[in-house]
This record gives sequence, structure tokens and C-alpha cells, in this order.
Amino acid sequence: MPIEEMARMSSREMIESLTRGVGNARITVGIVQNGEMSFTVYGENGRVLPNREYLYDIGSISKAITGHLFARAIYENLLTLECLDNSIDLFLDLPPKDYYPTIRRLLTHTSGYQFGYAYFLPPKSTPFENPWYGVTGEMLMHHVRTINLENRDYPWNYSNFGLSVAGLVLENIFNEDYASLVRRYFQGLGLNSIRAGDGRGNLSFHYRWNRGNPYIASGGLVSTVTDLMKFAQMQMNQTLTYAEYAQRIWAEVNTTFDFPELGNRTDAMGLGWFIDRDNNITWHGGANSTFCTYVGFDTAEGIAVVVLSNIRSGIPTWVIGSRKFEELR
Repeated sequence: MPIEEMARMSSREMIESLTRGVGNARITVGIVQNGEMSFTVYGENGRVLPNREYLYDIGSISKAITGHLFARAIYENLLTLECLDNSIDLFLDLPPKDYYPTIRRLLTHTSGYQFGYAYFLPPKSTPFENPWYGVTGEMLMHHVRTINLENRDYPWNYSNFGLSVAGLVLENIFNEDYASLVRRYFQGLGLNSIRAGDGRGNLSFHYRWNRGNPYIASGGLVSTVTDLMKFAQMQMNQTLTYAEYAQRIWAEVNTTFDFPELGNRTDAMGLGWFIDRDNNITWHGGANSTFCTYVGFDTAEGIAVVVLSNIRSGIPTWVIGSRKFEELR
């Protein structure tokens, strides 16, 4: 849809347009404001449906969670802030080389790694099958060993591969596989739906993930709207005081990844989080073949917005989320 047309639409009009004629549409919009949480479920043609919790693949919101877990590692004294600028070969079994990326550069997409690399996986048997299914940690480590980079901050380049490598570093720091770490951590917070996807849920075409797949750290988690709202609220009200480490500005960026004409911007990076300084929103979006998602929060105003959709095409959820922020303020 042309940006000029989207710019004239309310968030509700965007949802109506996105769900037009889509019989199985389920878009859930969650709002946290004035300390209260609420959500609305929309179906075909934007019709409001009964409030039911759906499980969504949250895609690259997993990256923000990976960055948050590094903040937790600092809180647990497993890592120091200074260690974020240490080379990853201090944590991974790698052959000597002049330079490997630092943790900070992985989490801010300034490492020089590409979006992804070829793994010669079997072709997908269905259009909605996980294209990363079958990737192993050793496949990832092969590329880490062979890719040569310079010791500098590269221009911002969104990298699934880089955040997956960061997930391997986390596993070494906590001495625990990533999926188990996520489940243990979020169960401790009472957020039981946030976990690695297993292909099962109450919507169609959830991604399956093979055990130990490093790309889970980049895009393989699932959640309900309530648990993502609670997660955002915990960060805003400082229940998770260490979350501040991940929300700091760790890199300045210049990217066309956003939609500034629609109030959606990225001009800095936290640890896995996008930071929109103009609108004071810390956020991340996610997408795979069948799901599109968004979570953003403004700590100063105590507002958070979550948009979860089982429609991949059309208006992105991060555009809907940014417009919802405008309407709430």
C-alpha cells in the first residue's frame, strides 16, 4: 500500500484494510496505559471478536529478548558491561584470528555480518515451512570461523545471523541451551507462554524448530499478547531494573528499515532493541511467512503497545503500532 495512503489511516482503518476478506484473520492489539492492561481481537474486515488469547510466532521480537537476557547476565554477575565490547572468541571455541566481532556489535547489527548465509538445507515442502529448520550450531560456527571482518563498527545491517551468534554466546555464559534458558527465565516471571516455538498453537502455520537451532535466538520464540504486555510493563515500571542495560543507546544508526513518514523510526540501538528517540519509543517488530508482530513502550509516559497478527502481507504491524501510539498520546 502506498505510504501516502497509509498516512491518512487510523490504526483501526489499517486493521480493517489488512483483514478485508481474510476469513481466518486474527489480529490482537494490546495496550498498557495508566498501569492497566487490555487487549482487543480483530477478525475478518476488522470485526471485533471475543477476547481470546492466541499464541503467535513473534519472529524477530526474539532478538530484543536475546538482548534482554544479556542484561540479565550482567545482573547475575556473569558478565560486565565492559565485556560487551569483548570479542566473542572469549566465549566460543574459535581458532585464533586477528578479529572476531564483539557482543555489542552483534546486538546492534554493526558487526559486519550479513542478514544470513547459505546452509544448503533441503527445500521447503510447503510455503509456510520454516526456512531455517535444520540449521545447527556447528553450521553457524563454520561461518564464524571463515568470515573475515575488520575491527570497526560497520554500517547498520540487519542480521539474523549476527543475533543467532549472540544466542550461542548466551548459551556459553549461562551454560544452558537457549530454549531452556528462555523457558526457565520467563517461567520465573510467571510468563509461561514465551518460549521456543514447536509448531503447535491455536493458529495455523506455526514454525517448527529443530532442537538446538541457533536461529531461535533470532526469530524462533512464541508468545501471547498478555505475556508481552506484562513483559513491557515490567520494563517500564522497573520491576526488571536490569532491563535498563538493554535499553541504553549502544550504537547510533542510519537506516531505511523504518517508516519515518508514518511516525515509525529507528535512529539508535539498544541491546537488541530499536530506539526511536524522536518519539521516545523502544521497540521491535517481527515477521515470518505467516505472522507479523510488534512491541513498543514509552517508559516516560508508561504506555506500551503490542500488535500481533497472523497476516504477513500488507501493512506491517510496526506501522499499526506506531499509529496506535499517536492515538493514545
